[in-house]
Amino acid sequence: MAFARVMEDSGSQGTPPTHPKLMDWLASEFVRSGWDIKHMVRLIVNSQTYRQTSTPSKTLATMDPYNQLFARQTRYRLDAEMIRDQALDISGLLVRQIGGPSVRPYQPSGYYSQLNFPKRTYKYDKGNSQYRRGLYTHWQRTFLHPMLKAFDAPTREECTAQRPRSNTPLQSLNLLNDPSFVEAARTFAAGILSSPEKADHQRIRSAFESVVLRQPTHRELMILEQLLIETREGYSGEPERGLELVKVGLNQAGKQCPPAELGAWTAVTRALFNLHETITRY
Repeated sequence: MAFARVMEDSGSQGTPPTHPKLMDWLASEFVRSGWDIKHMVRLIVNSQTYRQTSTPSKTLATMDPYNQLFARQTRYRLDAEMIRDQALDISGLLVRQIGGPSVRPYQPSGYYSQLNFPKRTYKYDKGNSQYRRGLYTHWQRTFLHPMLKAFDAPTREECTAQRPRSNTPLQSLNLLNDPSFVEAARTFAAGILSSPEKADHQRIRSAFESVVLRQPTHRELMILEQLLIETREGYSGEPERGLELVKVGLNQAGKQCPPAELGAWTAVTRALFNLHETITRY
């Protein structure tokens, strides 16, 4: 693989490849496969190099801080579209239909109010279109969807070789309050409440593993259990707040659940969706 610090300049003025022979071999293999892109992707992701852990040893971090030797996996935040897709997939809402027209997810009212000639109106889609992959999201020139913008998706006004990756409070607010994420978290919570597991710690363990694909540590488990207890007490005193959650989004999952339990478990699932580990590729 080639290593280039600046993707926009990988020619004669850019950083030279660190593994030119490997680049030559991959190029030859691409030709031999009949220009089969799926074959190349499968070849790379199944390689030992790609499947390494992203956690470096102290010695390796000192010797190769930029991972030019590919002795470990790289770690970075998921792209904007993938973050929403992941939440929908975990909750069971994601529609995997391939192809078709653009779709319109939930969006703040008045977001297009500054656009004139003609005036734009926005109506979010109903039915399965609401839960399709972010790849198909309607793209208004210079006014891309707020969630995509918050997570550094490009505006497509110019070519972008590599997306920036920021870390801002707005992203956490988006994960906590965007209707798509609230709906996904509530649907996930409703699924937890309908599971055969009855003990809180068992349900938390199962939910945690579904999101980040590992068991929680003792400290993580205690923190989530405390969050569940505190929010359960809060919703018990104000059950109407739990009922308000069902009104978020088109899906009515959780309608039959006790409001206090639904609210408490939705708080837990929203916290899980907001974990750094959830939205980061390791």
